[in-house]
Order: sequence, then structure tokens, then C-alpha cells
Amino acid sequence: MFSTMIRRPWDVAESLHTPEGVYQARDHHRREFLKKVGRTAIGAGLALPIAGCDRPTDEELRAAGAVEPLPEEKKALYPAPRNDAFTYGRPETIQRDAAEFTNFYEFAPSKDVYRYVGPFEPTPWTVEVGGLCSSPQTFDPDDIYDRFSLEERAYRHRCVETWAMCVPWTGFRLRDLLEAVEPQPSARYVAFESFNRPDQAPTMQDDTYPWPYAEGLTMDEATNELAFVATGIYGEPLPKQHGPPIRLVIPWKYGFKSIKSIVRITLTDQRPSAFWNTLIPHEYGFEANIDPDVPHPRWSQQTEWMLGTEERYETQKFNGYGEYVAGLYDA
Repeated sequence: MFSTMIRRPWDVAESLHTPEGVYQARDHHRREFLKKVGRTAIGAGLALPIAGCDRPTDEELRAAGAVEPLPEEKKALYPAPRNDAFTYGRPETIQRDAAEFTNFYEFAPSKDVYRYVGPFEPTPWTVEVGGLCSSPQTFDPDDIYDRFSLEERAYRHRCVETWAMCVPWTGFRLRDLLEAVEPQPSARYVAFESFNRPDQAPTMQDDTYPWPYAEGLTMDEATNELAFVATGIYGEPLPKQHGPPIRLVIPWKYGFKSIKSIVRITLTDQRPSAFWNTLIPHEYGFEANIDPDVPHPRWSQQTEWMLGTEERYETQKFNGYGEYVAGLYDA
């Protein structure tokens, strides 16, 4: 079922320009967010460069996202065996494009997050898993590497802003992590919480927002075969702008559900709060399933464009993963 596959090197892409329609689709909240962050950055002596200007060299981009090297025995886990059950159905996104254009609002509302993640320290790190379970545990990265078998999955990723990418994630099923803590029958939801370090993440200095970033899934969603805990991308450990040391990847939902740099997972019988859903519930739903027939209040979701090439595709319901997840939502 698996085949070992060496990932492509750090390729150089053509200049990346965001289509004009995407900028027109920005909602009022995010504009206000940018204004506030700009004031915070100026006060801290930081700059907010315009995306696409003064592009970094390959070396600068790689250095910006670099994390503390893994021990040799853990390095050997990358690249992980590819799970051939998952294919993109379109070309893979070039690694550089995925690293240079990311959402990670703790650091910047712009896409050039790599410019701001330098102070972030994802090591050492622990993830507390508790709540309605019989065996609550705290995991560090060594525990995760030792206890869970890594694989690589080729997943399509779709942002609510209509951009998309196809990238190979390394990790393991979220179901396996939850089974390790023995969920109780009363657990109906899984809540996720990211770090809270305003000294390392500039935009977290604005306390008018509900930091730390939080997200949630139903138990059925969290234990679905597709729900993935990622530790790496492109056959390497996650760089800082992608949310190390562990993050979620939920490919049938919009990207804001795939929370980064997780520190706490809680099984609960109550629907948890979620960052964007708390701020703008009528525009960012809790369920957030990809559906071309359900527009965002400010723009259509019927098409998507790919990072790097800007090629457009018709949006597929559940991002094309209906065979895995449609049954979760049958009336």
C-alpha cells in the first residue's frame, strides 16, 4: 500500500501574484485586523512589507522557517512512506510557493508569514490531551515520533479565500492519537488550542482578539480516516510558517479549520469555540465544509486558483473527498 518517495528539492518558482479578485474579496474584519496589526508592528519597530516585493532567496526562505534539527534517529523518519490511496488529481504545488504564501494570523495577516516567524520557538513543546477520556496524557515530539507511525499523504488544501494548493503532508491519523487517551462515550467534540506567546507572535499583542487560536471538530469528524495530524511537509519536518511541531490537516474543510502549533486537545460534550467563528459567526461557520454552492457572504466559492500557477479549477464539494466524509452529514 505504501511506497517510499523522495520529495522534490527546494525548487525555484516564477513570481507569485495573488489574483485581483482575491484582494477584492477581503472582508471588512480582516482589513480592520490588518490596520490594528500595522499599528502594533510600527509600535514594536517592525515593518509590514508588501507580499511579492523583495522576494527572499531560496536560502533566506529556508532559513526563515528553520526549526531546531531533529536527532539523527528522528531525521531518518523523513521522508515517510507515501500512502498511495491519496492522490491530488492535479499538479503538486512547488515547495517554495507553499512556504512563501501562508496564513498564520498569530504572526501576520499578510501572506509573507515567513518574515515574522523568526522569534518563534517550537522546541521544546508539549501537547496536553485530556477532557472526557480515561487516559489523559501529555505528549512531546519524541513521544509522538516513538508512538505513532508516520506516513505521507498527498492532500488538496483549500482556503476560504479561494486559493488552493496540493502538498504532501507527513503525519498520522488524528484517530490514533485520540484512541491513545481512550475517549469516554460522552465525548461528542474535540477542541484544539494553539500557543499563546505574544512575545514571539506580533499580532497576538492585540488582545481585542480571542487568542489563543482555537478550533473544534465533532468526534465523528475527528475520528474520520482523513483527519490528519501533520508533523512535516514535502518530506521534511514542518517549517515555522506551517505550524510546527504538530498541526491539523482537515482536507474537506476550509483551511482555517486546520489549526497550527497545537498545545492542547480536549475531548468534551459541548461544542467548542473557534477563532473565526467566534469573531464573525455569520461568515465563518463552525462546520466550514467546502461547498461550491454555499458562497461566502462576500464572494463565490465556485472556483479556486492554485498557488504558483494561478490555474483555476471548479471547486468540488468536500474538496473532492465526499467518498470519505459525505456520510457524516447525511440528514
